[in-house]
Amino acid sequence: MGMRRWNSSRPYPVAEMIDAQLLTEAFAPAERLRTFEARLGTEMGAVVTFTGLARAVGKDGGQLSALFLEHHPTMTEQSLRRIAADGAERFGVPAIDVAHRCGAIAPGEAIVWVAVASPHRRAAFEAADYLMDRLKTEAMFWKREDGPGGSTWIEPTEADHRERARWES
Repeated sequence: MGMRRWNSSRPYPVAEMIDAQLLTEAFAPAERLRTFEARLGTEMGAVVTFTGLARAVGKDGGQLSALFLEHHPTMTEQSLRRIAADGAERFGVPAIDVAHRCGAIAPGEAIVWVAVASPHRRAAFEAADYLMDRLKTEAMFWKREDGPGGSTWIEPTEADHRERARWES
């Protein structure tokens, strides 16, 4: 990606602040936020974050002991990076950080974390919303809900796909 100019005279190297990581262990969203903000310059006027948590109740209403996200070792991380880069390009935001868990995730643990920084709030909000819609429907994961009654593989819902379709125009 090339250089962009904002309402200040400082150019932002977009690619340097775009990151996406696939994580096998639990992470602390507050710590990721501190690290993300420490990397930002003083030109940013907005930081928007989203943390998705594993629920204790499955799609069928039953109790869950874990959510399991199967992944492909190369393709999954590439899909995360592509989605982050697409968001930066589409909304012209200079800083994005995406962290996504894989493997067994206990109820209450963070599954996904997205942070977007921008000189102005609207671009940061829209980029974070876009990223989550894309991650929910396009990131290369196979999701399984595990509970006392067994395991069930799940797919994105029709509502998830409708939310993603908002960005196609």
